[in-house]
Amino acid sequence: MMVLVVGGSGSGKSAYAERLTDDLMKIADAEGKADEHGCTAESRKYYLATMKVFDEEGRKKVERHRRLRSGKGFDTVEQPTDIHRAVEKMGAGERIVLLECLSNLTANEMFSGEEPAAAGRVIEKIMRGLEALKAQTTHLVVVTNNIFEDGIAYEEATMEYIRAMGNLNRRLADLADQVVEVVVGIPVIIK
Repeated sequence: MMVLVVGGSGSGKSAYAERLTDDLMKIADAEGKADEHGCTAESRKYYLATMKVFDEEGRKKVERHRRLRSGKGFDTVEQPTDIHRAVEKMGAGERIVLLECLSNLTANEMFSGEEPAAAGRVIEKIMRGLEALKAQTTHLVVVTNNIFEDGIAYEEATMEYIRAMGNLNRRLADLADQVVEVVVGIPVIIK
């Protein structure tokens, strides 16, 4: 199953996504199939971290997220680009995956070179990667930002990024089994 979790900055979407990932892991473990010895293998829970750290603010945000998920049983995979390669870094078996977050992944793919990458190529690359990830995981939870609420017009490269995020969010909502918007810490089921 794939769940898309969307929300504004500080909305509580990350905390909700972590709780949801825990719940999905418990379900997967409860439904686990026994081997020839009657044993079940526990699922592995992965946190796909996509943020590149460029400054002190970014470092503090990463440290805060590490503290918040400390002791929660996540195996962290740093994957700021090329999301299709994340599975190579995971163990075999049932994989419950939390990708945090699509906004960082998109920015990294678009703005890692000298010039911004074409939005269409970035969108297709990310979609192929997420479709592959969904096919190779038991449950996939993707966190994304609702970046359309400020009503401000930005320079063209930023507007291209915003349009790319809108396109990706729509396409992932179609691909997802469930879409949840988190508003002031309250999950609202959209799909």
